[in-house]
Amino acid sequence: MSQPVDARASYCYRHPDRVSYVLCQRCGRTICGECQTPAAVGFVCPECMAQQRATAPKTKPAWIPRLTGAGAPVVTYAIIAVCVVVFILQSLPFIGGQVTQAIQYAGVYSDPRAFEPWRMLTSVFAHASIIHILLNMYTLWIFGSILEPMLGRLRFLGLFLISGFAGSLGVLLLGNPLQPVVGASGAIFGMFGAFFIIQRRLGGNATQILVLVALNIGIGFLPGLNIAWQAHVGGLIGGVLVGLIYVETRKASRRALQLPLIIVLSVLLIALSLIRFL
Repeated sequence: MSQPVDARASYCYRHPDRVSYVLCQRCGRTICGECQTPAAVGFVCPECMAQQRATAPKTKPAWIPRLTGAGAPVVTYAIIAVCVVVFILQSLPFIGGQVTQAIQYAGVYSDPRAFEPWRMLTSVFAHASIIHILLNMYTLWIFGSILEPMLGRLRFLGLFLISGFAGSLGVLLLGNPLQPVVGASGAIFGMFGAFFIIQRRLGGNATQILVLVALNIGIGFLPGLNIAWQAHVGGLIGGVLVGLIYVETRKASRRALQLPLIIVLSVLLIALSLIRFL
């Protein structure tokens, strides 16, 4: 014996004048094409979709955890903050010039007669203009966000400081000893060098970074720009050496050699800075 058919079941519950044979997968009500929202299986009605969205766990955009979560490049942010504060002090009336003079570096400051070796690092956090700091901080943010989570905070900090020192060493060995320089460019070129080595040794494509480094070094030789290409070359070499140490000691069996090798490299760079005027 046939069962009676409820004609109302063939009409959309929100649009009674529209015939449909599609049911909501959650509540079983009939829904027309306008009221259907695709689900993993079948379709759901507007009310069920609204309820599902209301009870779904809130998620942050993909970039927010990198800014605030456990893997955030905190050291990168700290370096940027220090550079910005220093630049603000440099820009203040009356004392700005004195701040710059107190922390800038020139080869003469490695001379025993005017020995102020700490300038080889303090100059890294100072900048000559708003364009200078904006370009350097943007590049630092881009590569710091990649390298710091990859290396870890202490290794990344070591890379930055050693590369910055190596950049000043390049100025000492290749530049005019009376020409003062400022800027994080040497440290940033060190990041370029380390990233290139890590990419090559781990099988990644390093062509783009190689082109970027070549272009930036080339720009440093253009007349009239007053760019300390010596710092770029020195920082790049320092970063390559640090990158090699990190890559070659990444295995657990070699990890114990990493810190001693970094110390040896730092001592060698310091020794090179001391023999210039001997």
